[in-house]
Amino acid sequence: MLVLSKEQCEGLERKHRQEPGTRSGRKEGEEKPSTQTRKMSDNSILLSVDVFQMVVYIPTFIVGLLFNAMALWMVFFKIRKWMESTTYVVCLITLDTVLLFTLPFKVAAYNKGIQWDLGSKFCSFLETLYFVNMYGSILISVCICVDRYIAIRYPFTSRSLRSPKKATVVCAVVFLVVWTASSGSVYKLHEAKGNETQCFYGFSNATWTKVSLITMLETVFVSSALIMIFCTVTIILALRKKLESRNTAIKSSRSMKVVVANLMTYLVCFTPFHLSLLLYYFVKNNILDSSHHDPIRIFVQVSLCLANLNCCLDGICYYLVFKEFGKSASDETAGVHLDIPENAN
Repeated sequence: MLVLSKEQCEGLERKHRQEPGTRSGRKEGEEKPSTQTRKMSDNSILLSVDVFQMVVYIPTFIVGLLFNAMALWMVFFKIRKWMESTTYVVCLITLDTVLLFTLPFKVAAYNKGIQWDLGSKFCSFLETLYFVNMYGSILISVCICVDRYIAIRYPFTSRSLRSPKKATVVCAVVFLVVWTASSGSVYKLHEAKGNETQCFYGFSNATWTKVSLITMLETVFVSSALIMIFCTVTIILALRKKLESRNTAIKSSRSMKVVVANLMTYLVCFTPFHLSLLLYYFVKNNILDSSHHDPIRIFVQVSLCLANLNCCLDGICYYLVFKEFGKSASDETAGVHLDIPENAN
């Protein structure tokens, strides 16, 4: 068994607690910054954060791929009738799966620091995939929730408003909008620093001064959360009426658990990140005191790991839902609204 000496452990810790400059430490001849001005560089990663990221991302990647693959298998081989709700879920799982494939590169980027050797263009491509699929997943989750709301609140009108083709068009529009908005911003996240190249972190100060960028991200999150909360509450109230009937009590109760689980997954995964994003923007623009820089930056990195758990939780949730459909003798009824009875009003 390999045992590290006390000096080696301290050296490893110092590697992840570097002064402003490069990831490998202060260059020879540079003056040591004063205690008052010393703070964590935007180019450095704490050892504890690096370890936490690996502890979260490795299981997320493995378990997420497994359950997303099983959920897709259930869709294509167990659900006999393709519905609009199925279209949205397949799109969501696909976006989550693509984001999962960027996680190994994100871990590698944190470990390499400024020695990212896969090229700045490839880095920008990965970052684009990362953010496109994150916010694409958010918007598709909203579409699923709104689709359920329409089916429950307006059961007769929904027949003309909802169809697999219309759902496909909506998914395509969401993807194009998010890709266009993200690709234009992501390619300007980093500044040229000679031979130093970073990926997934160390964004330029100019990035954090863009009010429009932060406003857009926060608006997407808050508006999506409000829409999902409204739709979920309305759906639950409608389903509670069904509990009065013994024939649909079990099915309605199960449906309520599904919609509540979807909402809680969204709020738990994405709320911390968007809160930390806003706070870090305040620090970078001197709205908050600079003494909060280090803890808020750590908050951003940790909350981003939590946000990526959504890719895994979505797969688990919908796999279990589709598995329940497979046990049902009536796949057509089960597949209409993802375990929500058709005539809930």
